[in-house]
Amino acid sequence: MHPVTVRKIKIGEGMPKICVPVVGVTEEEILSEARNAVTFPVDLVEWRGDWFADIAQPEPVKRVLAGLREILGEIPLLFTFRTAGEGGQREIDVSDYEALNGMVIGTGYADMVDVEFFMGQTEKEMISGNGESHDGNGNHRSVPGKTVRNLIDEAHAHDVKVIASNHDFEKTPRKDAIISRLRSMQDAGADIAKIAVMPQNKADVLELLCATEEMYRLYGQIPLITMSMAGDGLISRMCGEVFGSAVTFGSAGKASAPGQIAAGELRNVLNILHDNL
Repeated sequence: MHPVTVRKIKIGEGMPKICVPVVGVTEEEILSEARNAVTFPVDLVEWRGDWFADIAQPEPVKRVLAGLREILGEIPLLFTFRTAGEGGQREIDVSDYEALNGMVIGTGYADMVDVEFFMGQTEKEMISGNGESHDGNGNHRSVPGKTVRNLIDEAHAHDVKVIASNHDFEKTPRKDAIISRLRSMQDAGADIAKIAVMPQNKADVLELLCATEEMYRLYGQIPLITMSMAGDGLISRMCGEVFGSAVTFGSAGKASAPGQIAAGELRNVLNILHDNL
């Protein structure tokens, strides 16, 4: 597995990196949250653009990005517009999603963008196998749509890293399906592959951890970000260095997903594990 260097941070090497989300609704809230975030032991900051009231207007978005870049200094900035279908605050047309992310990439303020891997595909297509290929061993491998391919190419042309992502807030897919999705993201040219799932029981958490370990050990060429959400999945946010997840999300106030804990507490746990492995 090859680490990804973003500014001074090496993702995929050593202790999992802590990413804190900024989820303000107004420009003032966003910048205030960012100022607060940098007082915590964070490695990365994520701007969740889907929370921003003026996200559809380019000039306010550019202004916020410039403000965040100034506040964060050398802390890498990840831009994410999380769609409602994957746990975000609002829906967006595929064309608008591509245009928004393309505009963010072009500003040069964001170091990374999150691209939902199944953007533009219906749930039926994802499940039925339309838009999938086979790897020669009978395994399904998802093929990204045009929007995803375009954004990966555009990001790389601007030296911006891509986190390809998939979020299931209803269930935990089986181990082979999780691995297939992560491998598909890797095959598509993403720099980092991310999946977050919702456990229905504790066995589902083990399913996610087993999938992470197998993907990392057998197929991993790029860093992985995996997590099981909510209370049952809390352990998955702490043990990434054991199983192969390179980034974990903690809060510096308002959480963006179920199961996030305070960044300071998270750092303490990561330090204990790292020092004793």
